Amino acid sequence: MNISEVAKLTGLTAKTIRFYEGKGLLTEPKRGNNGYRLYSNKHVDELVLIRRSRLVGFSLDECQGLLMLAKNPNRRSADVKSKTLDKVAEIDIKIKELTEMKQTLLSLAESCPGDEGAECPIINGLSCCDPKK
Repeated sequence: MNISEVAKLTGLTAKTIRFYEGKGLLTEPKRGNNGYRLYSNKHVDELVLIRRSRLVGFSLDECQGLLMLAKNPNRRSADVKSKTLDKVAEIDIKIKELTEMKQTLLSLAESCPGDEGAECPIINGLSCCDPKK
């Protein structure tokens, strides 16, 4: 398969596929007589795993770890589950941080009259040294 066929099958761009290959995430494809990369179903499977892992928040390094586990016939599902639950805990922390950011912004917006005047509690609040204001 050529890169455009793989791109269609995986939902990734050719540029992204080359990027993942350059990062060493993808098993190196063979080259045809013309020097073009020749991809197999194994590459499609790897790329789908990377794409879907990225969509749920795994970093490139974490994707590499998941790929290694996927290729390891002696893997333990407990290891995969542990990585997944670690990611869920990380997402929970981010959700908490985003919720706090949202509340801060809403509080600042509520304190602002939003009129024609120059006085702006939002600017004042963001300029202040106390991040809670």
